[in-house]
Amino acid sequence: MSEQNIKQMIAKSFMDIADGLQSGDFSKKYTIGIAADGSEHGDDNLLQAVKLAEAKGLKAVLIQGEDAHDKMEELLETGEIDGAVTMHYPFPIGVSTVGKVVTPAMGKTMYLATTTGTADTDRVCAMIKNAVYGIIAAKADGVENPAVGIANIDGARQCEKALLKLSEGGYPITFAQSSRADGGIVMRGNDLLQGTADVMVMDSLTGNLMVKIFSSYTTGGGYESLGWGYGPGVGEGFDKTIMIISRASGAPLIAGAVEYAANLLKNGMNKIAEEEFKKAKKAGLDHILKEFSQPKAAAAEEDLVEAPPKEIVTAQIPGIEVMDLEDAVMALWRENIYAESGMGCTGPIIRISEANKDRAEEILTEKQYI
Repeated sequence: MSEQNIKQMIAKSFMDIADGLQSGDFSKKYTIGIAADGSEHGDDNLLQAVKLAEAKGLKAVLIQGEDAHDKMEELLETGEIDGAVTMHYPFPIGVSTVGKVVTPAMGKTMYLATTTGTADTDRVCAMIKNAVYGIIAAKADGVENPAVGIANIDGARQCEKALLKLSEGGYPITFAQSSRADGGIVMRGNDLLQGTADVMVMDSLTGNLMVKIFSSYTTGGGYESLGWGYGPGVGEGFDKTIMIISRASGAPLIAGAVEYAANLLKNGMNKIAEEEFKKAKKAGLDHILKEFSQPKAAAAEEDLVEAPPKEIVTAQIPGIEVMDLEDAVMALWRENIYAESGMGCTGPIIRISEANKDRAEEILTEKQYI
């Protein structure tokens, strides 16, 4: 750790002590940065979110300017902030966000697993992982034994079989039962409205749609006023507390995202995630994922290619189907252009250097990936 980072950590500690002397509360206060450039509701909305968070006894700081995301990363790295709330983040494949909403029928809290990012490029495997991610987020938010249900979408029955196998292998899952007369683990639309399950499993695109509906159904869609946002990025080995909101998110929801982040930090989500992944793997998660993944044609020997020398990748190319993402990366590698796959706020992206962006777009257009 650099001398500058040490000084910043010492300064932050003294500030925490000063806050404790003023408030009489010496419990650790986690500082959450809000890098919300691009809000559709303006700066006043963001300032109001900070005030609402502070009224709950939370510490929130606004990170503004064109380089807000770079500054956010820097503050996370130095420890000046403990977590962040932002409108977009290029999560790597394997990381997806667990949203948190309040359901209208009973006013219950429900975790949507997941809402942005891609846990896996295979749909069913992604849903299986999403179940584990949802359990992690719910436990880290204080739900001791979350009940898991699966939204009745494409892949639900395969996901059900996989999770039952995982449970039989020793991974502790409490399954919710549908409120409809015939019950079952697979949830109907009624169950989403009622919050029958604590954790509702679905693919991230469906989850993204759901969190938008649950957050803004009382306002006609233009202002997300309810809930806690699109949630933290969760994935094996991912240890940053980065919460996603949208450009339509209103001050109450942004303040809710700050509160959600503080809870995860207080309860040690990284440690909980490590333990849950260990238990799931012991119960056969890797074997189950392999069993339920769609068979892919083996690559011909001449198609295999090594990555070019690694570069700093700050440019993004969107518009690629998630199933084509890794093939698109390989196509650029064959042209000696270093690239990485990732997820942006609108879906899959290719990450490349600024210098290679134009040429990469030409190649991907020529090969019909975009």
